[in-house]
Amino acid sequence: MTTPGNVQPAPGPIRSSVPARLDRLPWTGFHWRVVIALGITWVLDGVEITIAGTIADRLRDQDSLGFSSSQVGLAASLYLLGEVFGALVFGRLTDKLGRRKLFVATLGVYLLGNTLTAFSMNFWFFAATRFIAGAGIGGEYAAINSAIDELIPARYRGRTDLAVNGTYWLGAMIGAAANLAFLNEDIFGVDLGWRIALLIGPLIGVMIWPLRRHLPESPRWLLTHGRADEAERIVGEIERDIEAKGIEVPPVGEDSAIAIRPRGTVSYRELARVVLRDYRRRSLVGLTLMVTQAFLYNAIFFTYALILADFYGIQGGAVAYFIFPFALGNLLGPILLGRYFDTIGRRVMVGGTYALSGLLLFVTGWLFNDGALTAVTQTILWCVIFFFASAAASSAYLTVSEIFPIELRAQAISFFFALAVLVGGVVAPWLFATLIGDGDDRGRVFLGYTVASILMIIGGLVEFAWGINAEGRSLEAVATPLSAQTVAACCAESGLTGGLTAHVRRGP
Repeated sequence: MTTPGNVQPAPGPIRSSVPARLDRLPWTGFHWRVVIALGITWVLDGVEITIAGTIADRLRDQDSLGFSSSQVGLAASLYLLGEVFGALVFGRLTDKLGRRKLFVATLGVYLLGNTLTAFSMNFWFFAATRFIAGAGIGGEYAAINSAIDELIPARYRGRTDLAVNGTYWLGAMIGAAANLAFLNEDIFGVDLGWRIALLIGPLIGVMIWPLRRHLPESPRWLLTHGRADEAERIVGEIERDIEAKGIEVPPVGEDSAIAIRPRGTVSYRELARVVLRDYRRRSLVGLTLMVTQAFLYNAIFFTYALILADFYGIQGGAVAYFIFPFALGNLLGPILLGRYFDTIGRRVMVGGTYALSGLLLFVTGWLFNDGALTAVTQTILWCVIFFFASAAASSAYLTVSEIFPIELRAQAISFFFALAVLVGGVVAPWLFATLIGDGDDRGRVFLGYTVASILMIIGGLVEFAWGINAEGRSLEAVATPLSAQTVAACCAESGLTGGLTAHVRRGP
């Protein structure tokens, strides 16, 4: 029997070394399965955004659906609104019902929404299915980030999170390649190619579905919900599989155990107290990092084609060829720099990549304003900027997913993700498109670049000042679970840069 909040009642505190056992595991095939099965989310989003952005002309074609420009824009906004809705709703359910149930359910919602979109016959059906697909992706962000962080050993958590988040740009490359084929009128009809292109994401999702269904629930989540036997069984199976391959699994001492008293779902009042009072500086760090990177990315990426067309004369399908190097730089940044977030450390690398990308953007804007760039050199500089900015943006998701207690981890991710989408997804593209105008004033565009660069530098400075040194440390050391037996219910703010282990009552 379970109590409200999916918690099994226990006569007293549960003492377990499950978190420590997960963190001391060597990297194995199990972890690769986690990364591949769950990390596909960002590939899907990259495919989705790229294809949706490039089929706009087809949707307006009278031989297709004949949408107006405002309808195309409204559909894009509804997709983003769906992401916000999905993140907030599914984020809370992820903390209440478990990571596994939700990372299976949210993939199903995405597959349903996007598949139905391909069969749209009018605007309102198209808009509704775009909202559903967005809700699935938004829910994925909350469920997947929390699950990955709780399953990956502490010493690999930074590089893994960055690499997974960076695969968004692999999806962008897949989407761009698909558009070159499916939007070619010599191969597919005006009303057929875009529909087939929209099925690329669901096809990838269906292929990964069986692997995802066989992943276990997060043992950390099970532990805080009183299901210690299940948590022990899952970790034991992972250990035995590793040992069966001849790989030694180091023992874990009794002093690594943590005492947990299972509790119900965190109320909205308690959520607000933890986020806005107990962890107010961490919340400020998370909000700043998420919003500033979202502003930068949405400002540049959603107006990328406008800059190339209005200032460099690159039109139509030729724009797709410029997306590939841009996406490649974004993909390589988190992969090549990720290891340093675990070795050099979070604060230096997060703050450094934010500040450096901001400075590089300002220099690029200056050269653009002076007319010193061509389409090729502009793209090269964008590749360099976003090599670092992509690592910075990925580290924002890493930060908000590891600095809050496990009981509200998914909700914290969803909250900051929703704010980032609303600010970056709504304000930034509109502002930059307005500044670009008819392409007759480089100075206004430079002003926009300057604003984005200043915001990124501010993000870096906030991280330098108040960032958390989470590298190589267990999630329980970075943020004490609300269900942990504590010495005193004191302010969590004292652990901003050193973790909260001092408050956890461990066994002798």
